Amino acid sequence: MIKLIAIDIDGTLLNSNHQITQGVKDALIKKHKEGVKIVLCTGRPVTGVQDFLNELGIDGQDDYVITFNGALIQKVATKEVLAHYTLDLADYYNIASLAHRLNVNIHMEDKENMYTPLRKIGYYTSHESMLVKMPLFHTPLSDMPTDIEVSKVMMADDPEVINRVIEEIPNDYFKKYEIVKSTPYFLEWLNKEATKGNAVKKLAQLLNIQREEVMTLGDNLNDLSMIQYAGCGIAMGNAVDEVKKIAQHITKTNDQDGVAYAVNTWA
Repeated sequence: MIKLIAIDIDGTLLNSNHQITQGVKDALIKKHKEGVKIVLCTGRPVTGVQDFLNELGIDGQDDYVITFNGALIQKVATKEVLAHYTLDLADYYNIASLAHRLNVNIHMEDKENMYTPLRKIGYYTSHESMLVKMPLFHTPLSDMPTDIEVSKVMMADDPEVINRVIEEIPNDYFKKYEIVKSTPYFLEWLNKEATKGNAVKKLAQLLNIQREEVMTLGDNLNDLSMIQYAGCGIAMGNAVDEVKKIAQHITKTNDQDGVAYAVNTWA
């Protein structure tokens, strides 16, 4: 019996028009009313998730959300932090220095704001700020607060630039950081403990829910870890091949109410 369903947002919960369809909404609200924990698990910050939490009615005292690709686990209503796997300012300096050498646009996010050291703000950084409704500040590295808790750093650029950069990152960085391509134009840098899989596992343990009672749904590389962890890992019909290969089931696409089909069929 499935007791917790963790769902990616972009490319999974949302269709190509960035909306939750009525079929998906009905399926999730029904499961939530039956007592199943519906947990949005996303690379977005909470500001970019809140409208969907409200729309689905998963905004009560006993509801939870996982953001920043697993870096932050919170209660929805009270904002109580259950876990926050962060980077520090030295990490940001280190990654920003590499970004400069590799000639790629970069920004950083804490729980509330976005920062970029670049005077010329990149298109994808501006896009992210608007998408997730997070204030964006041009802040030189020397002006950053020394006690800032870095939720994640993002290299944000044209897909061909991101693909080139992945090939040019020295191996030592992959050992030190969790580095994941979440979209063709975002390469995200996180604490090594910050993965969707670790976050879903942590939340399940806190709620005394067994692995076999967890369903996860996703479409992209940053969803791999949670699909591998879950007792029932579901790839969207529009998922990348790497996700489809390790999933237990493949549902319909995000434009065919794939989340609703999966929930109604396997949960």
